[in-house]
Amino acid sequence: MVLEFTPSGIYCPAADAYIDPWRPVPRALITHGHSDHARPGHGAYLATDASAPVMRHRLGDIRMETTGYGVTHRIGDANISFHPAGHVPGSAQIRVEVAGEVWVASGDYKTINDGLSEPFEPIKCHAFITESTFGLPIYDWPDQADLARDLNAWWAGCVADGKRAVLGVYALGKAQRIMRLLDPSIGPILTHGAVEATNRVLRAQGIALPDTVPVVEGVDGKSHPDAIVLAPPSALGTTWMKRFGTVSTGFASGWMRLRGVRRRRAADRGFVVSDHADWKGLNWAIAQTGAERVFVTHGYTAQFSQWLREQGYDAGIVETEFGGEDLDEAEEVVA
Repeated sequence: MVLEFTPSGIYCPAADAYIDPWRPVPRALITHGHSDHARPGHGAYLATDASAPVMRHRLGDIRMETTGYGVTHRIGDANISFHPAGHVPGSAQIRVEVAGEVWVASGDYKTINDGLSEPFEPIKCHAFITESTFGLPIYDWPDQADLARDLNAWWAGCVADGKRAVLGVYALGKAQRIMRLLDPSIGPILTHGAVEATNRVLRAQGIALPDTVPVVEGVDGKSHPDAIVLAPPSALGTTWMKRFGTVSTGFASGWMRLRGVRRRRAADRGFVVSDHADWKGLNWAIAQTGAERVFVTHGYTAQFSQWLREQGYDAGIVETEFGGEDLDEAEEVVA
């Protein structure tokens, strides 16, 4: 096998390297900067040029080499290259070729072009390791224009009602994607410290983002009555929120497709948006690879792998420690 599944992570014997390992290893190939994929403690890291800044900010002074998309690295007896995954800025699929056999580890990915991340690029391969965070037909993402319309209508409605709109979003990727859909004529965008720290990192590498106002002392509901506030999900419902007075809370997540999740979160509004592929995206991406073997990780693994087998794929489940999208965890917080 080109890649093996070990207790430390996805391992390439020919390169003596691991892909997104969850235990410390000598050499790690990292798909993107979210904390369930880019963990501390590895001897050496290889990641894309665009994901390196946020990784360095999160992990500190690590030994890291960076690469552009599509550049082939000869590591041991393997040819390894990184290709756009469309998940968040800098995210990558990792292509591994050994003796003519090609495997691709997708990391996390989405197939729509969100205008922020490098668009997903299908890679031909013999075996494909795919996520299945939203691997059921119910998960069907709305058009971005419709999402923008609904977000801005909610925000404007909050302003008219004298409330502050507070939206729970992951700090890396989703927050920046959302803020680029917001209408600045309604009011200012306030950002939790974790979101603003990520904004600074991305702006420093040339990614254009709207103006934002960090929530510091003196910035509150009275100073910015027409604002929308972007904060990690973990901040909602805490004492941090009291400064905004009367609020209307929203969540932006693929899980908002499920009414039961919206009720349990006690959110006033749920917006269906994810940086993971929906059902159609997963199926399209796998078909584009031409792979005969598919390994399914995190999410609806049993259901999705069964579906793939029914479509004629040699599909199986791989247990990993990747987190997918979790409303209760601010996994992208950059402090």
